[in-house]
Amino acid sequence: MYCTRCGICCKQTQMQLSETDIRLLEKTGCPRKQFVYVNKKGYAQLRNKKGYCIFYDTEKIACTVYGKRPLGCRLYPVVYSEDDGVVTDDLCPEKLAVTETEIKRKTGTLRKLLHQIDDEANRR
Repeated sequence: MYCTRCGICCKQTQMQLSETDIRLLEKTGCPRKQFVYVNKKGYAQLRNKKGYCIFYDTEKIACTVYGKRPLGCRLYPVVYSEDDGVVTDDLCPEKLAVTETEIKRKTGTLRKLLHQIDDEANRR
């Protein structure tokens, strides 16, 4: 799938992070306290700045850590819905470009990521 860099998925993000994601992002030189927010349930999430993911540059319309972006961002627009399971996010204008093969390929990875994130939140 081709990303149009519209920034919709980066706006008011609630992207959950695994410890693996956090360590990878720390390699960009940014300390975790600047980009991680731990919610009341113990889940680590990306912080927002001026309504967008802290790593989204609204002037350049691009992710500043694209090569080290979290796995959830890499899998997007394939997401998990409490009601429907693994689906493509309705917010993404390119959701129809995602093939069934791509969804199936990303499903296992997404499920493993969510399990890891749940385990980490429970340990916090």
